[in-house]
Amino acid sequence: MRAASALLAAAVASGAVQAEQGAALLQDGAYEVRVRLELPNVLSWTAAGSTTTICLPYGGTNGALPVLSSNNPLANCPASNVQRDGATLRFDIFCEGRSAARARAVYELMPGAFEGRIAMVMGGKNMTMTEVQTGRRIGSCDPPDAPPG
Repeated sequence: MRAASALLAAAVASGAVQAEQGAALLQDGAYEVRVRLELPNVLSWTAAGSTTTICLPYGGTNGALPVLSSNNPLANCPASNVQRDGATLRFDIFCEGRSAARARAVYELMPGAFEGRIAMVMGGKNMTMTEVQTGRRIGSCDPPDAPPG
């Protein structure tokens, strides 16, 4: 009985340590994110991409990271099914409406950094592409401007 109790206590402690480590992997703050799109069957897709800075938690809501490529309808659609398993973050993005865009995101989290892929289907166009993100923490977020008063 003592051995079973010790094993249970060790498992609970191990789970608590993993949860703490998972929470520390994606810290609040400013992240510089390199973004590029991969388009299947297109030889001249943009390999260079772009770089932007985001502040996490982005929107402070459910732990999902934003779609960052320009002119992308998924950037304004809600994330759902957010799951975090250790250093892996997964979520879905679904836009409203018939033949709307949808995506599945998978990120690998590291201390002060992340790498992710968002596999997108652009709805009625039946066009697929993948947004690839590589982010690194660069510091704290600037506080929002105070309203005049």
